[in-house]
Amino acid sequence: MTTVDRADVLVVGGGPAGAATSYWLAKAGHRVVTVERKTFPRDKTCGDGLTPRAVKQLSDMGLYDALLPYHRYSGLRAIAHGVTLELNWPQHPDYPDHGFVVRRRDLDQLVFQHAGEAGAELHEGTEAIAPIVDGGLVTGAVVKDKATGETRDVHARYVVIADGANSRFGRALGTARNKAFPQGMAIRTYYESPLHDEPWIESCLDVRDRNGNSLPGYGWIFPVGNGTINVGIGLLSTFRDWREVNTSHLMKEWAATAPDYWKIDPENPCQPPTGGRIPMAGSVNPKVGPTWAVVGDAGGSVNPFNGEGIDYAYETGKMVAELLSESLLSGDGMALQQYPKLLEAEYGLYFKVARLFAKVIGQPVLMRELTRVGIRSRSLMDWVLRIMANLLQPDEVGPAEAAYAMAAAIVKRVPDPLP
Repeated sequence: MTTVDRADVLVVGGGPAGAATSYWLAKAGHRVVTVERKTFPRDKTCGDGLTPRAVKQLSDMGLYDALLPYHRYSGLRAIAHGVTLELNWPQHPDYPDHGFVVRRRDLDQLVFQHAGEAGAELHEGTEAIAPIVDGGLVTGAVVKDKATGETRDVHARYVVIADGANSRFGRALGTARNKAFPQGMAIRTYYESPLHDEPWIESCLDVRDRNGNSLPGYGWIFPVGNGTINVGIGLLSTFRDWREVNTSHLMKEWAATAPDYWKIDPENPCQPPTGGRIPMAGSVNPKVGPTWAVVGDAGGSVNPFNGEGIDYAYETGKMVAELLSESLLSGDGMALQQYPKLLEAEYGLYFKVARLFAKVIGQPVLMRELTRVGIRSRSLMDWVLRIMANLLQPDEVGPAEAAYAMAAAIVKRVPDPLP
């Protein structure tokens, strides 16, 4: 570190949430230092799919043209009980009608570097190992250069915690996951396929092993457009025996039983599968302190409907950046304290409905019955896609909105285990 000993904001983590926070703060003219413990390019367990919400955020950051070399897709192909439906992304006044598939090793480096071009001071291979506390306030962090082992203090008026699902730095400040909320588990790898540039991402809602036995969770296949496909399987902690589930076994069975047209060679993945656990539905609290805030996966900002977290990382990063900019310009830190209220207004009811849904799909018998009935109705699945991807239009009256409103009305009466 050479230029800034005391920054306006120190951002801990350079993934989607940290890079977005850094970009928006730097663009607003603030002095930002961002530390990322890994060195780019680095891989992450992810489906690599960018939904219309994520594309909107990247476009707002001026990165739409940078997405064009990557694989563009039109919507979701849903498979269950021998039925296949191809569902286009809906038309929406705020979001595009398409997505992209971009490997995280490429995407995260792209946004991280974009933040640097906007003026953020970036440090890869640098880990924030402990918060600096002065007079009861967090005023920076002790950071370590992983290559040299050298440590030093970085002081800042505010600190943003964006170090991912495990969030060691956040836990050091007292953040914790509410275990009553759902947690996701996922594993994925890549295979070569002649259908690497299909116009659909694919989700199988009725996964079975080679003996025909039902498996928990759902399988996905996302075409990457470079000769490979991203193949993975995920499940929620609402499944009764989820702690006993062997995800490596799930991965092997899913790869062996995936639709034949993908031409997967299950014994020859392009790389070993990787997996992890993901906090969801805003399950990590507190989200804010007097001089710090938590964004992205570190705060559990992941959609339980579909395991999607990239767009919420970008969105929460931008939200906190705007609040911090107001605090820095006014000299009044109270603006940052509005963050939980903004999160509740934007995601609160939606995440609550999603948590209820997560409880339902954790029951295999009920899930099988729902998918058996639902997959046979295109209109039903169209609005299910819109709900699951959080692409409803607030001013539109239709079956999707009506169904969501009914579900929301029910959920409002359900006790919520929020702390």
